[in-house]
Amino acid sequence: MMQERPLSEEIKRIIAEEMNIEGLTPEEIEDDAPLFGEGLGLDSLDAIELVLLVKMHFGVEIRNADEGRLAFRSVSVLADYVRKRQG
Repeated sequence: MMQERPLSEEIKRIIAEEMNIEGLTPEEIEDDAPLFGEGLGLDSLDAIELVLLVKMHFGVEIRNADEGRLAFRSVSVLADYVRKRQG
């Protein structure tokens, strides 16, 4: 049986590969680094893209900006958010 990649690793791969962040590898993203501002420096357009990617990959809908602000604090917070909503 194939080893399933941990959720946080999958989120890092999606951010690095599918959001086209210049020169960023999944390994360079820290679990607890902020996704916006000081951390990865994502912006509001990135947030919209990330909402779509989370829905597409994990079937989890982030319904509004407040929910997004909570979920997108870091990779580890987003992983917990997805885990809880996948049941």
